[in-house]
Amino acid sequence: MNIDLAEPLAINWSNLPSETSPGTSGQAVIKMLNIGDLRIRMVNYSAGFLGDHWCVKGHVVQVLDGTLILEIEDGESMILETGMMYVIGDDRQPHRARTEAGAQVLILD
Repeated sequence: MNIDLAEPLAINWSNLPSETSPGTSGQAVIKMLNIGDLRIRMVNYSAGFLGDHWCVKGHVVQVLDGTLILEIEDGESMILETGMMYVIGDDRQPHRARTEAGAQVLILD
């Protein structure tokens, strides 16, 4: 990861526009900032969200609120509660997000 930033940056998420992305079920409301090769996203997953694709990109994900279920294509899953973080490498296990009651996460990739 290359963070090409000349000066420190404070991010006020309330000032960034959001976009809504539908899943197979539910939706994700995403606020995003790109800094060089780094993408930073604040994502609010609705209750009953299920991702609409298997992702192979690497991520660092911090669960800020709620419970996020990370499904791996081979059938495994990880339950991530508030305060937990997961790191998954590029081109490793295809994965997707799922929630039961919703979750707010911070994603770096």
